Amino acid sequence: MIESTETAAARALVHVAVGVISNAAGEVLVSLRPSHVDQGGRWEFPGGKVEPGEGARQALVREIEEEVGLRIESAHPLIRLRHDYPSRSVLLDVWRVTSYRGQAHGREGQRLAWRQPQALDPADFPAANPPIITAARLPSLYLITPEPVPPYQGFLARLECLLDAGIRLVQLRATALGAEAFRSLARDVIAMCHARGAQTLLNADPDLSLSLGANGVHLSGERLARLSARPLAADQWVAASCHDRHQIEQAERVGVDFIVLSPVRETRSHPGARPLGWNGARELLDLAVMPAYALGGLGPADLESAWETGAQGVAAIRALWEMPELLDLIRSAAALD
Repeated sequence: MIESTETAAARALVHVAVGVISNAAGEVLVSLRPSHVDQGGRWEFPGGKVEPGEGARQALVREIEEEVGLRIESAHPLIRLRHDYPSRSVLLDVWRVTSYRGQAHGREGQRLAWRQPQALDPADFPAANPPIITAARLPSLYLITPEPVPPYQGFLARLECLLDAGIRLVQLRATALGAEAFRSLARDVIAMCHARGAQTLLNADPDLSLSLGANGVHLSGERLARLSARPLAADQWVAASCHDRHQIEQAERVGVDFIVLSPVRETRSHPGARPLGWNGARELLDLAVMPAYALGGLGPADLESAWETGAQGVAAIRALWEMPELLDLIRSAAALD
């Protein structure tokens, strides 16, 4: 059935540039929509429409200065997503603003507030915003541990070093350990991470992750395929490994918070796997409605490429764990989050 001109116009895509702007305390800037407009009375991240002939970054710089009086000095892509409202569709180009000048104030009379990302309630925001809130809460680097080998003192010492350098999101992957050994190590890892303000996800059964006090679960492709609903409450992270369109669609059905997409490049651990390359990764990331980390032969030096492709950042095993010379890059990346 061919849509009428009126219906097609009602669904015209509105391209919007949005800024996630943080202050020195780690709080993000939000503004309250006027009560008389669509989605009125809800909080939102500042930004506005991309005008004809404008790029998304150019629109971001203009809109942020016009709305809240800040002059952006540096920013990088955070997440790009489409949302269909009953009356219109929006394409949100979201950027993490890492440097700016000026003092924020509502230049259009709107109310502004600085809030910790963890304190943002998705119910207070427009329906398109929950993935943005998730992205604002996540760092640029996601450490996946290698298989630990006993004795575990060296494993824990290396983890401590990476946490001190700024790693704030860790997946404990220890599939070769027996149940009791895994529980014991997981408790040590979780305690070490929590003591340094980092979050731990276990590549394990969701109920086990919850019982051990982890911040959530990372689902393998096999676990993801078996699920028909989200396995943990909203206050726990649920992440998943994805390699193709079908797994990304399953992750959306289950209600996963973020995914890890791989392999972007060929890796030593999966030499026969066909790499996606940055172009293939971009095609799949365009389908995702949640933040995604790029994985596979990548490290901190690949963050710019990952951001430009549409990823939240980079997930890595070897490039973080085995290369102590990258600690300065880790510190630099952490400083931008």
